[in-house]
Amino acid sequence: MDDVNGGQIALFIVLGLVLLFVIIALVRAVKIVPQAVAIIVERLGRYSRTLDAGLHLLIPFVDRVRAGVDLREQVVSFPPQPVITSDNLVVSIDTVIYFQVTEPKSAVYEIANYIQGIEQLTVTTLRNVVGSMDLEQTLTSRDQINGQLRGVLDEATGRWGVRVNRVELKSIDPPESIKGSMEQQMRAERDRRAAILTAEGFKQSQILTAEGEKQAAILRAEGGAQAAILTAEGEARAILQVFDAVHRGDADPKLLAYQYLQTLPKIAASPSNKMWFLPSELTSALGVFAKGFGGPVSDDGAAPDSGRAAGTSPLGDDLPPTTLTDPAEALAEARRESAAATADATASGTLSGLPFNPSVELGQRPGGGAVPQRTPEPPPEDAPRT
Repeated sequence: MDDVNGGQIALFIVLGLVLLFVIIALVRAVKIVPQAVAIIVERLGRYSRTLDAGLHLLIPFVDRVRAGVDLREQVVSFPPQPVITSDNLVVSIDTVIYFQVTEPKSAVYEIANYIQGIEQLTVTTLRNVVGSMDLEQTLTSRDQINGQLRGVLDEATGRWGVRVNRVELKSIDPPESIKGSMEQQMRAERDRRAAILTAEGFKQSQILTAEGEKQAAILRAEGGAQAAILTAEGEARAILQVFDAVHRGDADPKLLAYQYLQTLPKIAASPSNKMWFLPSELTSALGVFAKGFGGPVSDDGAAPDSGRAAGTSPLGDDLPPTTLTDPAEALAEARRESAAATADATASGTLSGLPFNPSVELGQRPGGGAVPQRTPEPPPEDAPRT
């Protein structure tokens, strides 16, 4: 009875071991590979095949999984490395490498640790590249350094089954003493640029001011010249009209004497005159006046015959045409010139780049509005009318 029980127990143990072996064999025979992962399989110690994503069956205890390789693009940041430039300055450079495994078999069998290999190759290549540059070139030639690093790394890692997609210099840190010198240099450069811009602005301001004063002087001179011309033409016209009226009225010595006597009180009305004299030779004075208006006089004071009938003017029937400008046209011309001067001054003020100043005249407003015309004051009632 005891022998039968012992045989059954042994049988159960054997069946259990066989069942456990079958379970372990099934587990080792079935392999599920996730996406973007490649598994290297060895059979009896030699490379057999590379398993891609999906379900695969292996021979238990014959096939063995050597390694799993991630096929996604990876990013590795290496710690800062001290590099000596051509001008014997030590800079600390931090790099970032973007790479991807393209051949899992080569990445497993061609190199023991491809990440460490990429790091050491990056450090040595970086020292060779930066060692041929000075500090200023190193700071301003990031793209050139990145390109050279990528070319060397891509060529060296190709046989490892790794492709370097991108190399970036994350930071380039010069020594602290060099940083202070660089800050002083940049500060001096900014001060120099500010001084140049200030001088240029002052120069432009002086030029615009001088140009504005020049144009204002020209306009004032033109206005004075036109006013003098108009005044002279008006006075000439008045003299001609008086001259014509005197001759057409055929003034005799009695009238001239009367006008002379009317003028004498006006001469004496000046506050500076304390006394005035009446000429004793009034007849001679009247003869001089008659001579000025009618020609030479005879010894008895009568004007000789000048060949002109009494009541006629030596200017003829009509006065010469006047050269005075029509007041409406003169006013329109003045307004056009004022608008042109205002537009020119506005353009000069706008081109100067200065902000708008409310205290400046309305004509300098950047909107371009013309200076409003002042309404002329009405003349006094006792002023002469033309």
